[in-house]
Amino acid sequence: MNKQVLIIAAHPDDEVLGCGGTIARHVKEGDPVHILFLGDGVSSRGNPDIKMIAARKKSAVKACEVLGAAIVGFEKFPDNMFDTVPLLDITRVVESAKREVNPQIIYTHHGGDLNIDHRITCQAVLTAFRPQPDEQFSEIRAFETNSSTEWSTSAIMPLFIPDTFVDISKYLDKLLDAYACYADEIREEPHARSLEALKIAALRRGREAGLHAAEAFMTIRRILR
Repeated sequence: MNKQVLIIAAHPDDEVLGCGGTIARHVKEGDPVHILFLGDGVSSRGNPDIKMIAARKKSAVKACEVLGAAIVGFEKFPDNMFDTVPLLDITRVVESAKREVNPQIIYTHHGGDLNIDHRITCQAVLTAFRPQPDEQFSEIRAFETNSSTEWSTSAIMPLFIPDTFVDISKYLDKLLDAYACYADEIREEPHARSLEALKIAALRRGREAGLHAAEAFMTIRRILR
């Protein structure tokens, strides 16, 4: 049976960095994938530019078209300042997407990332999907985000320790094509957000699981019925 998938990302491009290959695989296997973006990802960079925000949204639309995913919303929470917003406000937005999609599988950020928006996003998702009678979802998975997850440290937050590896060997090119849509976010080697670094990360995770290429996830909650 096909499963509804919901991805809650703090910023456009996090969905590709965290689970782009897995999105492509879900879509290929017939699972509808929906993505909610909570912030614009650029307005904290000096003077906010409406054109920059619009360009980032356009890149997100192109990337999601490459992957075959649907966008359920672009929210406007302040970039790199989610901690200045009441958690309840962010949670309510996630709950709205939850009601619209009724997902069985949820993907979101790791709660120990260096980026504050990622951490708040994870907390909002856990609040929106807190265990209650008659809940329909079966699994929440946390993804890693290049230049945020690996830049954190156990001195301040728990580390990302994956327990699930998704084989994306057939979807590695699709992952890279999707991230290429975010041309303004791509950095030169050896930066963690270069295309080569993204490929190397997928190959490294693949080798950890005896696969050619993989994306790794940390199970937050899994419910077997």
